[in-house]
Amino acid sequence: MHDRPGLSVSSQGARSLGAMERTLTTAPRVQALAFYLPQFHPVPENDNWWGTGFTEWRNVARAKRLYPGHHQPHLPGELGFYDLRLPETRSAQAQLAYDHGIAGFVYYHYWFSGRRILERPFNEVLASGEPDFPFCLAWANENWTRIWDGGPRDVLLRQSYSDADDLEHIRSLLPAFADDRYIRWQGRPVFLVYRSSSLPDSRRTTDLWRQEVIRAGLPEPYLLRVESSPEDEGAPLALGFDAAVEFQPRAWDLPPRTLALRVGARTTGRRGIFSHMVREYGRVADWAMSREGPTYTRWPGVTPMWDNTARKRRDGLVLRDSSPEAYGRWLANAVEQARAMAVRNSADEGLVFVNAWNEWAEGNHLEPDRKHGRAYLDVTRAVMEAS
Repeated sequence: MHDRPGLSVSSQGARSLGAMERTLTTAPRVQALAFYLPQFHPVPENDNWWGTGFTEWRNVARAKRLYPGHHQPHLPGELGFYDLRLPETRSAQAQLAYDHGIAGFVYYHYWFSGRRILERPFNEVLASGEPDFPFCLAWANENWTRIWDGGPRDVLLRQSYSDADDLEHIRSLLPAFADDRYIRWQGRPVFLVYRSSSLPDSRRTTDLWRQEVIRAGLPEPYLLRVESSPEDEGAPLALGFDAAVEFQPRAWDLPPRTLALRVGARTTGRRGIFSHMVREYGRVADWAMSREGPTYTRWPGVTPMWDNTARKRRDGLVLRDSSPEAYGRWLANAVEQARAMAVRNSADEGLVFVNAWNEWAEGNHLEPDRKHGRAYLDVTRAVMEAS
């Protein structure tokens, strides 16, 4: 693999080290990090709940077009229907990401009172040292439900919280935080919480985490709350977090008076129509770029595309007519926002979060597909090189 992204300079089209150093004296560097779903391998829990051998490839492959021009199914391109238990797959993903301007993966991390789920890919990355590609963790602290929404109905695996569990949890993360590949902001290991509003006392939890990490001889963690719902918006400092992350698309905050279709299929079931909302990707991107940012520190986010009808039979969201060009404009805008946020924080680096690297059942991926190939990756590289 090439040199480590974010730590040294690629030999492919990069500026000289001296030129980069001169640039960093005048403008903060911005790194693009991509959310990474480790779900694509079978586990006993999914075998029990969804059938033997289940991964989300099953949902991806059975997706249907719901209206003329609807892009479904989203089928993988050069990486194929991969299995994340294979180190060759993980290395190929990292190489693609590195070659196209992604500085690291944000692995979703599943912890249920000491119980880990879907942990094998990351555990093997950590233990083996391969691929040599930066990473950090995002605790996806939602309930697991049959309708894929993290809500209180049809719960398969429920989250619960306690001081003892907070301590056990943070101690389990120390080996990852200490790894040379772990992503740090201003020297501090980055850790995200997807639903901070679910924590009974987030200040108590984050204080305990900081104390324990420092006690272990590591730098104080840089704790980020993900704005994944209306309840998770707002100033992070009062809740014990250092900053927020904008999670796109913000389904609760879509632009008014845009295309809003209801599409679905009639059935003989209890609900007569399984329906989904359709919006225009370009209008959503323009809306996001035009809105004023918050007064607190929030690192911007973008999504290359979105369509979760493969996963959800009802109440899904489709951002139709997405394109690499529209995504590129949105990403470039986010890079400038991140640079301005870094300046506000007197920092020499900013962060942009791309949702996502491989959320195939949400129609949300940078990985090559059969329709666009590497087009979204090529745009990502162009934007990040230009920045």
